Amino acid sequence: MAHLTSPPPQRPEVIIDFAVEEGLLSVGLKNVGPTSAYRVRILFDKPFCGLGGEKSISGMRLFRGLDFLPPEKEYRQFVDRLHAYAKRKEPLRIKATVSYRDRDGNRYEETIWHDLRIFLELGQAKLINKQNYGQLQPQ
Repeated sequence: MAHLTSPPPQRPEVIIDFAVEEGLLSVGLKNVGPTSAYRVRILFDKPFCGLGGEKSISGMRLFRGLDFLPPEKEYRQFVDRLHAYAKRKEPLRIKATVSYRDRDGNRYEETIWHDLRIFLELGQAKLINKQNYGQLQPQ
């Protein structure tokens, strides 16, 4: 006799993530789920600034309240050069609480911890000259 299992529930899944490319720190908000998310809110445990300390990233309207986030939609904000961000003593351990609803009004909430010190430890290699492919300069 075949054992039937039900498919996983179709629901939005909103994440907040940090990335570093060529030494540039950015933060992204994305719906990785198969359905739209509504009333998306991000609450960071600590405020943090970018662009030389001049812009409140954690206080941006994008994170305070987004009415609609379709599947696979991503917003990405440049924060700062990673080393400048760290040198300013901005928070390197950040807790983000993500809350949102689905079409039927069901509420979801996840807490995501980010440790940006990992990026500082990893280092990166940067191509210094396209003609000399293979000559990499550590950052």
